[in-house]
Formats: sequence, structure tokens, C-alpha cells
Amino acid sequence: MTQTIALTGAAGNIGTLLRPRLARPGRHLRLIDTAPQAPAAPGEAVRVLHGDITDLAAMQAAFTGADAVLHLAGFSLEERWEDILEVNIHGTRQVLEAARRAGAHRVVLAGSNHAVGFHPRADGDPGDYLFPRPDTHYGVGKAAAEALGSLYHDRYGMDVLCVRIGSCFPEPRDSRMLASWLSPDDCARLVEALLAAPSPGFRVLWGVSDNTRRWWSLTEARALGYAPADDSEVFAPAIVAREGGEPDPHRPPHHLLGGSFCDPALDTDRLEERPPRRARPRD
Repeated sequence: MTQTIALTGAAGNIGTLLRPRLARPGRHLRLIDTAPQAPAAPGEAVRVLHGDITDLAAMQAAFTGADAVLHLAGFSLEERWEDILEVNIHGTRQVLEAARRAGAHRVVLAGSNHAVGFHPRADGDPGDYLFPRPDTHYGVGKAAAEALGSLYHDRYGMDVLCVRIGSCFPEPRDSRMLASWLSPDDCARLVEALLAAPSPGFRVLWGVSDNTRRWWSLTEARALGYAPADDSEVFAPAIVAREGGEPDPHRPPHHLLGGSFCDPALDTDRLEERPPRRARPRD
């Protein structure tokens, strides 16, 4: 029996990394984005779709017949409030509602550490359900997505898994990412675990590799079957040498979970001066 997985934001960083890693015999991927994507290669079991997550009808059509939805779409950095509200919050609601109407009863939401960014690192090993303390409009959007996921589980019985992702890149880019890094291979392992977990209900968990320096809990992810295999420490000597020594855990960007997103220099007034990034499509 063929398993069908729909991915929103498939042309983005994580979507691009996951596309080859989620390929399996007996699995079909529906890759959805407004940005251009590579066409299906010979023998690749994918369907490339152009679709906007705020368009409920388009998402319902894209999800019909899917077993699960992996929701990666949205702005990944701080943006104007109107843009975060339209794309990251309203768009997530549309994705959940479209999945419900289409009968796709499991949704994995790409959350973020920025939903809890103003929590101090000194609090120890932050648990999976750390209360929201967003550091930006972007972080508020991710906290709102978790709330929407809770609603769709409690009201409609959907399985919704919210992953507070750290930093998913082929290699960590700086000393902070030695703590927050999620390797692409571990990201795929985590997604596979979340797709396979029997009746998980609503969960909030951290998306991070088993880094020697990690700040975040892996309890909930492991309970759902995640077995991370990577550790950023292999990159530590080069990164620490490049930055001139070990970072001070009591100084920015290492003292708060959100790192540089908590910096007062991230001036939202200037963001509000930008023209809107996009307008809502008509239903």
C-alpha cells in the first residue's frame, strides 16, 4: 500500500534537505510551494505542486488522499507583523483546516526555538512543553501555531506534532549552533519517527541532534521513537578556533534560548516600515 506524504514549503531549506531523505519504496511525496522546485527525476515518486498555504481550497485539493502533512512553509526569519499574521499564523490555520477536510489526520508542524526564545539558558535543560516566551513576531507565530495544533487535536481528534526546531543545516555555522544543531539526517529520522508513532495525539517536542552541548530535552522525541545519531561536537574545534575561544554562556547570544533574535538591535519598528511582502490570495 502506498503512503502519501504532503510537504508544504518543499522548496525551502528543510524541505530541500528532506526531499531525498524521505524517499522510500511505497511512498509518494507531494511537494507544495509557491517557489520554483526541481521537477521529478526519473523514478522519483514525487508530485511537484504550486500552491499557497493561505489558499484553503488549494491546500485541501493538495492534501486529499494524503496520509499525513508535514507543514514547513512560512517565513523563517523576523518579518512585519502583517506578514507573520498572514502567512505563518493564518497559513497554519488553513493548513490544519485543509488537512481536516481532506481527511489527513496527522500533521507535523515545523515550530521553532523562537517560540520560547526569551527563556534563559541558565534554566537548565528546558523541557519539551516549556511555556511560550517568544522573542519576535516570528516566535509569536510559532507559539500561535502550537495553540492551533492543540485546538485541532482537542476539537477534531487530529494527531498534531509541534517540533521546536533548533538549527537545521548541513553543518553548524557558529558556536551557538553547536547546541541547537539538527543535522539533516537526524531531521529525517525525527520526521520518520513522528510519521510512524501510533496515535501520538498532541505533542510539543524539540528538534535537535544529540549534541554534547545541546540545551534542550530529547525526552518527548525519544518517547515517540526518535533515535538521533549525530553530534555537533565534531565541528566544535574548528568553530571555537575561528571565533577565538569558547563562548561565554552568560553573554549574548548564548544567555537566552533565542540567541540573536533576542538582541535589542532587532528593531521591529524598521520592519514595519517595509512594504508588505505579499497579499492574501482570494478564496
